[in-house]
Amino acid sequence: MKPNSQARSEGSKEFEFTARDFERVRTLIYKKAGIALAESKQEMVYSRLARRLRATGIGSFVTYLDKLEQGGDAEEWEAFTNALTTNLTSFFREAHHFPILAEHLKKLKEPIEIWCSAASTGEEPYSIAMTACEAFNTLTPPVRIIATDIDTNVLNTGANGVYSIDRLDKMSPERAKKFFLRGKGEREGLVRVRPELRQLITFKQVNLLSDNWGINTQFDVIFCRNVMIYFDKPTQGKILDRFAPLMKPDALLFAGHSENFLYVCDAFKLRGKTVYELDPEKKARAQLRRA
Repeated sequence: MKPNSQARSEGSKEFEFTARDFERVRTLIYKKAGIALAESKQEMVYSRLARRLRATGIGSFVTYLDKLEQGGDAEEWEAFTNALTTNLTSFFREAHHFPILAEHLKKLKEPIEIWCSAASTGEEPYSIAMTACEAFNTLTPPVRIIATDIDTNVLNTGANGVYSIDRLDKMSPERAKKFFLRGKGEREGLVRVRPELRQLITFKQVNLLSDNWGINTQFDVIFCRNVMIYFDKPTQGKILDRFAPLMKPDALLFAGHSENFLYVCDAFKLRGKTVYELDPEKKARAQLRRA
């Protein structure tokens, strides 16, 4: 990016949005959420944050970013973070993981603890819950799922468990009928996850960059899929180093299809396609380095 370039001019957009404004946004969201915004995201950033300017009645990006940097408005910081968080998800996304999960669950001692660390609007943790129900052939399997995300808006969607019926298009009719209730009347076109599934999941806000996640459970499974791609390598390494002590010796870590954890953390070894397990020797070395 040329130093004197401007992302937009006052005449072509509602708000002036300069290269300096964009760099300030990149710095703020990196410090807050570890998200490394590419230069190609200028249009996206303008579009999403322009809505915040309208909502707050602030007339310029300079004033809006000044207000954030002053740090007193926790509510707007949350809205800012929510606006820049990408939440692309679907039920049974990257479907090859779920048969692996099902077989793993059958081998574990009860109760089984699972963390879905980038839950978005809830499709992933509900897919995990459905897999557990099918693995144990019951709507009350011996699993507890913690579903976390930094974005409070998507967590609310997940906790409500209400979706447009077209979200089930790729799901078998048998599975859809078993796990979802169809809306009627004013709710026509919507489905709701069965209450038994919702009772398996606790939705909670967690910023993976926070010093304190408020999680001390030892997990049998951690899903961390398609979120590490937004972090740089040092940030990825720090998060993975913190996952390792929270995992039981035979636990599995599921990653996204474009993510490779082998070169950013010493504690894991590859078990299958984007599925990792702890390497005892590497984990011990990593713990020594942190000590």
